[in-house]
Amino acid sequence: MVEIIVFLGTVLIISCSGAMAPGPVTAAAITLGARNKYAGVFFALGHALIEVPLILIIVFGFEKIIGSEKVLDIIGFVGGLFLLWMAFGLYRDIKSPVNANNKLCSSNPTFAGVILSATNPYFLLWWLTIGIKLASSARELGVIAFILFILVHWLCDLVWLGLLSFASFKGAKVMGDSTFKIILGICAIALAGFGGYFIYDSIVK
Repeated sequence: MVEIIVFLGTVLIISCSGAMAPGPVTAAAITLGARNKYAGVFFALGHALIEVPLILIIVFGFEKIIGSEKVLDIIGFVGGLFLLWMAFGLYRDIKSPVNANNKLCSSNPTFAGVILSATNPYFLLWWLTIGIKLASSARELGVIAFILFILVHWLCDLVWLGLLSFASFKGAKVMGDSTFKIILGICAIALAGFGGYFIYDSIVK
């Protein structure tokens, strides 16, 4: 039992550091949270719909298929296009009043969580390196440890993304239109930057 607790503590620290790292998911959670304070929760649910099956696939020996360079390049290219689409939509919607029910900020955060997770090559690489070690250790500790491992890891994403979207929602209410548009503009630039990098990295080696 002590071994499981120590292991879960390690999972908590590593998972939190990964969840809190700046990236397209962070920018998307802030963007979607501007209109829906629970966007991060639904985003995390969409993320889990991809992550849990991925963990099972990796643990049971199919990592070589999804980890092939060609597959990762295709995933990165598609993910880059999706991020550019989000950036364009956000840039377009910034022109409308912040309090308007714009298309991007009212879009389905669960769907966004699914797409951004499935098309992020660095998310897959994390699971093929750090993640596979944690998942394998959890499996060796037994079924209960494996289930707790998935739960603890996902809860880190849930809490962090939930806090981001809630803070974004409150910020949108407190700040003036012009100030919050600047923040959303920065998010649009970040999404475009990540999208461009994903596409570049998938084409140029």
